[in-house]
Amino acid sequence: MHKKKEQKICTATILMLIMTAVLSIAAFGQEEAGTEAETQGTAASWEEHIPELDGLTFEKQMDFKYVQCVDIYYYEGGYKFFDVYDSGQYLLVPEGGEIPADLDKNVTIIQKPLSNVYMAATAVMALVNAVDGLDQIRFSSLEKDGWYVEDAAQAMENGDIVFAGKYSKPDYELLLSEGCDLAVESTMILHSPKVQEMLEDLGIPVFIDRSSYETHPLGRSEWAKVYGALFDREEEAEAFFGEQNKVMEELENFENTGKTVAFFYINTSNAVVVRRSGDSVPLMIELAGGKYVLDDMKDVSESMRSSVNMTLEAFYDAAVDADYLIYNSTIDAPIYSIDDLLAKSSLFENFKAVQEGNVWCADKYLYQATDIIGELIRDFHHMLTDGDESQMTFLKKIN
Repeated sequence: MHKKKEQKICTATILMLIMTAVLSIAAFGQEEAGTEAETQGTAASWEEHIPELDGLTFEKQMDFKYVQCVDIYYYEGGYKFFDVYDSGQYLLVPEGGEIPADLDKNVTIIQKPLSNVYMAATAVMALVNAVDGLDQIRFSSLEKDGWYVEDAAQAMENGDIVFAGKYSKPDYELLLSEGCDLAVESTMILHSPKVQEMLEDLGIPVFIDRSSYETHPLGRSEWAKVYGALFDREEEAEAFFGEQNKVMEELENFENTGKTVAFFYINTSNAVVVRRSGDSVPLMIELAGGKYVLDDMKDVSESMRSSVNMTLEAFYDAAVDADYLIYNSTIDAPIYSIDDLLAKSSLFENFKAVQEGNVWCADKYLYQATDIIGELIRDFHHMLTDGDESQMTFLKKIN
């Protein structure tokens, strides 16, 4: 039932096709008929993608600039239809609204008002906060000390948000007793299908976020529009994303420095975990004017996971001459000195970046900071151009 997004034709190509069509039609003296047929065909093709919901009148489709993993359709009366690719389809029903007859049984109903949401997709909290929707979150899958989103931690301190168990082991009794009206989950819930089934059996709809699968770095931040639609904060979402997009516009004219970057961490099995070359982090490095040194990682694994494990020896061969090393502390503990890095392996002594003093660490806050991804791109650019470290948000130089 899910569709694949069609590749968008650039504006210049469209103009060229239209001009060619008009000239050809004029030559045969059939301009009016040909133009009308072409217009009708285009409209019909576009309309084929609009979900037909019994008794509901389609109004508009949400416009995204970078998002590729979801479509949102608006219908009269306040109904909204979310089509999240490979995760699910959801119909947001206004308070007091009727559920359309003959609705596909696979479509999840989310009934407004939403005031007791269980936030189990931790990376989403920053986006909800960015659109001023925190007052609709009642339950958290993290304890207060686990939040780097300050407003979320403060809300838990005040008792406005309460801990309701981890995503894989929620406190069903608490959720049920306080009337949880929606669980927002990451795709990790797909590894715990019995949890999702139990939540749904209790009458709690499960919305599965897929923002981490966006290919463009700002695609994830643009998911703020998704939560703006879900929590009736569309204006706030548009204003927020407009500011983030300005950062992207500032970066568009950066020239490539030719400098190479490795982004990694060492896991408990002593394997090096790197990002696939098609992941958002390597793309951000390129947008900032650098080159991801592990540019063949997309072929290492056929899975859609964003990271790939490799041996220390293989990492050495690939990254020993990298101009910059960035240690990813979002999962592992941060490194605070070169000695901390060497303690993980003496092989790092021979790395060019270590010898030249170009080792950096990405802040642990990064994985929750989905609302300000543009600032990480700016950090990369500052690093690559010897910019002012005090102006960086996520990166710290390691000595």
